[in-house]
Amino acid sequence: MKKNLLCACLLALSLGAEAQDNHGYGADDGQFKSLAEEVAGLKKHNDMFNVYINYAASVQAKSDADHKWGTAFANRLLRLEIKGNLTDRLYYRLRHRLDKSNEAKGEDNFAKATDIMMIGYRFSDKFKLEGGKLCQTWGGFEYDENPLHIYEFSELAGALDIYMAGVIATCRPVPSQELALGVTNSHNEKFNEVYGDNPMAVEADGTHTRALEKSHNPLTYIVNWNGSFLHDRLQTRWSWGLQGEARHKYSRMVFLGQKLNLDRIQWYFDYMGEFDGLDRLGIATGDVAPSVTGFSGRVWLSDVHYNSFVTKLNWQFAPQWNLMLKGASEQVSVKKTERLKDFRKSYSYIGSVEYYPVKSQDLRFFLAYIGRKVTYKEGVGLDRYNTNRIELGFMYRIKAY
Repeated sequence: MKKNLLCACLLALSLGAEAQDNHGYGADDGQFKSLAEEVAGLKKHNDMFNVYINYAASVQAKSDADHKWGTAFANRLLRLEIKGNLTDRLYYRLRHRLDKSNEAKGEDNFAKATDIMMIGYRFSDKFKLEGGKLCQTWGGFEYDENPLHIYEFSELAGALDIYMAGVIATCRPVPSQELALGVTNSHNEKFNEVYGDNPMAVEADGTHTRALEKSHNPLTYIVNWNGSFLHDRLQTRWSWGLQGEARHKYSRMVFLGQKLNLDRIQWYFDYMGEFDGLDRLGIATGDVAPSVTGFSGRVWLSDVHYNSFVTKLNWQFAPQWNLMLKGASEQVSVKKTERLKDFRKSYSYIGSVEYYPVKSQDLRFFLAYIGRKVTYKEGVGLDRYNTNRIELGFMYRIKAY
């Protein structure tokens, strides 16, 4: 009985982040031993320097939109992470992707490969301040997971650009409730790097365009609430934010995440809504402009609304085993253009069986299926399609030191 309970606790630690204090970093590390401790017998005397390697690889069988299957070995993710507490108040975190470009971007002088480079200071148990390149404080539990452990994001979450330079202030008036206010850049790149030279916005009912102008304050403002109730069995991650895209063009987003956190079952349901004065995500623009709108050149759709509903269940049905089921339903609408209202719908469905062979390591072997179906409104001129993928592989968050 004690062995089963220990396995369930280790799985719960590795399956998802706590409702408090993570801000999308996927920061929950459990009580896993480092390789230095396992192999060399080195004992750490402080928490100043911790090194992690996040790595996921698999053999995949995939079918594309034309229903043609192919197989290949894939290295999905490789991230190096270093973090620590320098004092009881001062801490830092670096996370860098080794499978992305290292070219510095024009707005913040960071490469896209650098997810996080921040320092933080705890003024007290109730207040802290973080600055540098950060993960924006959006809510929802899909957003908050370590990307290593996600087989496929929902379309909305997968299209988000979330690692930005800025500051985050966090207040915890009581241990179970946390409020955060974040102010960051809206993009890593300069305006023309994001939207191109001489970009145009498709306006009103889609019959004319106007030139896009650079915003004087291209910033993002996010208010975030993370709650814990019933001895952490019920958790919430809610947020609302405003992002400056161009002059008089803003993106507004709301995230509402709820999670049931039991001993052997964890289940969440997220709603994500994005209301774009200018199509920040680019999914609608990529699908229908300029062919449907009739305009040529670098054009972006206006007044685009994204809705995303995501749910995920983890069930530790036996010691060291987990069953994961995930689904998403998403819609895209160009609100002021009649023919493009609710023009795109997508459905994602994912299932996996995971095995954790070593209790002291965050290592899982898995067999997973990932599917997605995309449909379009009649008259748009786009064909529906399905994609499918079967994976056999592993995910390993290596605690090197």
